[in-house]
Amino acid sequence: MTLSKTLFISDLHLSPADPATAQAFQRFLTQQARHASQLYILGDLFEMWIGDDQLDDPFYAEVAASIATLAEQGVAVFFMPGNRDFVCGTRFAQAAKLQILTDPSVITLANRQRVLLAHGDAYCTDDVAYMRFRRIIRNPLVRMIWLALPFGWRNRKAGQLRQQSSAMNRNKMRSIMDVNAAAIENALRRAQVDTLIHGHTHRPARHQEAAGTRWVLPDWYAGMGGYLQWQDGQWQMLTLNDTPLLDDTGKSLPDSLPPAHQWSE
Repeated sequence: MTLSKTLFISDLHLSPADPATAQAFQRFLTQQARHASQLYILGDLFEMWIGDDQLDDPFYAEVAASIATLAEQGVAVFFMPGNRDFVCGTRFAQAAKLQILTDPSVITLANRQRVLLAHGDAYCTDDVAYMRFRRIIRNPLVRMIWLALPFGWRNRKAGQLRQQSSAMNRNKMRSIMDVNAAAIENALRRAQVDTLIHGHTHRPARHQEAAGTRWVLPDWYAGMGGYLQWQDGQWQMLTLNDTPLLDDTGKSLPDSLPPAHQWSE
């Protein structure tokens, strides 16, 4: 008996500035994802999302339409907002014909295995400054005020915030921008699962934690990227060329990752 195929991706950071990745995503939707039963997008699908009126831009409207086409072909699509696109709302969900998930969420696979899904930034608890900023911008009142502001102002302000964040991250130790081990263990135990899938850190790997297995999804850049596949009870992380992305120890294989680029929150 063949069980359903489920795919997981995150951190595509789609924008007109990286057309190669946008094209790679279009191919992924018509090739690998077309043969899946479910596709889970775990945040940062877009480089920046300042409100659903961003769909007025043809680039973003085309992305939503492409996802909708996949859904119309019978693939269930789920989207968990990340730190770059957490204000994706109802209009986007309807345009893309997907279901928005809360962060974190527990899903049940076809073999009844329960899996914890998260974007991943909530586990970077060592980065105190970022966690403080996250609490502020995720406040419902702040979100309401933000979305009420003119599109042009939001667009300019978001660009300024991105520049400030990149500048700050250049002065941070890489270790504090990774997930905290205790936060991961607490999340697994609280959800009562032994498998966690997340993105955000741009450090694809398979980690064996005290409380279970943690998969870290790859980011996409310059047309390169990858995805995690579950099928017939087996897990595999693959490049967009469908070659293994990890070695037997769970570490990234050489030349399997996008070209080096600035990691930023």
